[in-house]
Amino acid sequence: MISNQVLQNTLDGLKSISRTDLCITDVEGKVLASTFSENVCTQEEVLAFANSQADSQVIKGYQFFKIYDDHQLEYVLVILDAGEDVYTLGKLVVFQIQSLLTAYKERFNKDNFIKNLLLDNLLLVDIHNRAKKLHIEVDVRRVVFILETNPDKDYGSLENVKSLLGGKNGDFVTAVDEKSIIIVKELSATDGYAQVDKAANMILASLGIERGGKTHIAYGTIVKELKEVSRSYKEARMALDVGKIFFDEKEVIAYSSLGIGRLIYQLPIPLCKMFIREIFDSKSPDDFDEETLTTINKFFENSLNVSETSRQLYIHRNTLVYRLDKLQKSTGLDLRVFEDAITFKIALMVVKYMKYMETLDY
Repeated sequence: MISNQVLQNTLDGLKSISRTDLCITDVEGKVLASTFSENVCTQEEVLAFANSQADSQVIKGYQFFKIYDDHQLEYVLVILDAGEDVYTLGKLVVFQIQSLLTAYKERFNKDNFIKNLLLDNLLLVDIHNRAKKLHIEVDVRRVVFILETNPDKDYGSLENVKSLLGGKNGDFVTAVDEKSIIIVKELSATDGYAQVDKAANMILASLGIERGGKTHIAYGTIVKELKEVSRSYKEARMALDVGKIFFDEKEVIAYSSLGIGRLIYQLPIPLCKMFIREIFDSKSPDDFDEETLTTINKFFENSLNVSETSRQLYIHRNTLVYRLDKLQKSTGLDLRVFEDAITFKIALMVVKYMKYMETLDY
């Protein structure tokens, strides 16, 4: 767990204080760090000591000590036995190395590893090395969920979600901010997006979250390798943001269902304003009255079908045609023409995106 360089720096520092030479080997006798100018013991001697019942022992004028990590023998310390205080010094060195082991374990535990993995703070070689040490499978299918809950409620707490998932070895629950909970879920070889969507709904239902509230859960695409988990996290994060803009009525939002909203979300605001000015001149979709906006949205919902739209609005077909003609005169766009309808639909979404961005606190 601790690098040889860290061990060497530690021994150099301890020697400068104690003026005593020190050596640390692994349990097989291989020297990892030493202040001695030459080898002080053989691998056979270290192995014999490591397999003995003693925690410390004098062998050929050197004092041997065992260094444990959670009751598991990790290193062997060798000190030149040349004074009365060598045993006390050895115990102090053992305590120092064991403290280093604890610190490194806390630093590189699974939760910390997953957070750094999600935030792209790890090199590829680090991902594989640390995953191996933490016994995390690399080539397993996974997907990332982001659960954003109402801060006034406590049903979405980290502990509640961990309890819900039952502490499965392949699943990880963590948080990188105060607003959301991140779930990295392991999937079987046969699980698809239908099962992922079902799992998202199950999480909301099991936590007792009210529908139609301020709670959303978003998920990215399924990835096949551990190194790709950060991509699924970024996709889930985007799905959460885009979903709140364009699909606020949905509690479960999939990255794959964002459609054109995903493109609009990545547009710079100045470009959006320029587009709206070109389409509506000095006007804006916000200037339309409620009746006109309702007519437009219903017309889009019914795939530009005049008869079905007029039926659902409980108005005569000619009344709907009159409203569409009136809209064409004011905007120059005829919603019965597919190209004009697409332009108008995108313009409505762009305006919605700009209004959302104005509400954010930076």
